[in-house]
Amino acid sequence: MANSRSAKKAVRKISRRTEVNKSRRSQMRTFVRRVEDAINAGDQSAASEALKQAQPVIMKAAQQRMLPKNTASRRVSRLSARIKAMSA
Repeated sequence: MANSRSAKKAVRKISRRTEVNKSRRSQMRTFVRRVEDAINAGDQSAASEALKQAQPVIMKAAQQRMLPKNTASRRVSRLSARIKAMSA
């Protein structure tokens, strides 16, 4: 348990940031899930539209250090490759 005033404040700050991060992570996963669902349904136009909405959310999560930049880029790249493969 935190004893000093600064440690108690740090605990409060961490709990606030944790709530914000949980919300942002959940939002990002929701957008990715929409793309995945459209891909699984075989609807290329819906999948590409969902990716257009998901890409900024994923990259913003990387900017906010929720996940590494390369990881965000890799996720977007793999999703777009799967959408592109649907037409082939």
